[in-house]
This record gives sequence, structure tokens and C-alpha cells, in this order.
Amino acid sequence: MSDLRRANLTMTWKLLAIAAGSFAFGFALVPLYNVLCSVTGYGDQAKLRERYAATVEQPQLDRTVTVEFLADVASAGTFEFRPVVRSVEVHPGQLFTAQFYAHNLSGRDTTAQAVPNIAPSEVAAYFHKTECFCFSPQRFALNEGRNMPVRFIIDPSLPRHIDLITLAYTFYDESARVTRR
Repeated sequence: MSDLRRANLTMTWKLLAIAAGSFAFGFALVPLYNVLCSVTGYGDQAKLRERYAATVEQPQLDRTVTVEFLADVASAGTFEFRPVVRSVEVHPGQLFTAQFYAHNLSGRDTTAQAVPNIAPSEVAAYFHKTECFCFSPQRFALNEGRNMPVRFIIDPSLPRHIDLITLAYTFYDESARVTRR
């Protein structure tokens, strides 16, 4: 085997390994997020309940913040997923409940996980979820659809120049991810 052919074969194997690693990393994002949450306590439902059990609503009635809701499905065609209301006006310090609707279109019983994102990123320290369907995987029966709540409070110390917050979720079909391995 010539040196050029050997070099090309080595490069081909390296490129295939990089492609396989990238593909595997894409499927590992949700479990990595779950590990991050368990290590840091971020998104831990039990800790959040303890932390906000004593939350006393003290709304700033002279100020409103618009909260927009976005929803996306990572596995095309397996779920219908959307916010029930696209946006709300909230007073900082006021506990609010929003609803998202999810409908299983996968043709089988399945489990899904929602991964949140808050924008702008500086708002994350002021946006506190006390209850959320994103805290744990959601099991769905064949063709089941249901509303799922997220309860949150915006810290009154949110900088005054921020008057728009976007809460977005990406919904992953966990069952499809597990069976593709």
C-alpha cells in the first residue's frame, strides 16, 4: 500500500470518527442537560419548591414586563407543541401561570423532555420558575394531548430597562432518541 493511499485511508477514518462523534453529541444533549441540572441544582424541582415555597407576591403595579412564549419540536412530526397564549403582561413580583399544549403524534406511547431557554440571557437570574413541565420527562400515551403549566415569578430587582423576556422551549422525543442508538 502506497504512503498516499495509507494517508488517505487514515484521514477517512478520522473524518468518519468526527462525524460519528458529532452525531452522538447531538443525541447526548438532553441527558447532559439533566446531569448539569442534578449537579448544579438548576432546574431541580424539589430544590425550587423549597426555595420558592415562602415566595410572597409583592407585585410592582407601576411596572409591566411582556413575557413571550415560543415552542419548538426537535423531532419533526412527532409532537404538536405550542404555547396556549403567545405573550402576557406581568408585573415583576407577581406569580404567574402559563400553559403549553403538547400532543403526541408519534404513533406510540412515548416520553418527551422540554429544554428551556430564556432571552435575553441576563434575565435568567431574575426569572424564577416554581413549577415547570421541563423539570422532568413527560410521559404521553398514544395520541394523548394535554396542557402543561409553567409557574414563574420575575424578581422585582429586574433592571428597569428590560421590558421584554422570551421564554422558549425545545421539545425532544426521548423515546425516539433512545431507539436510534
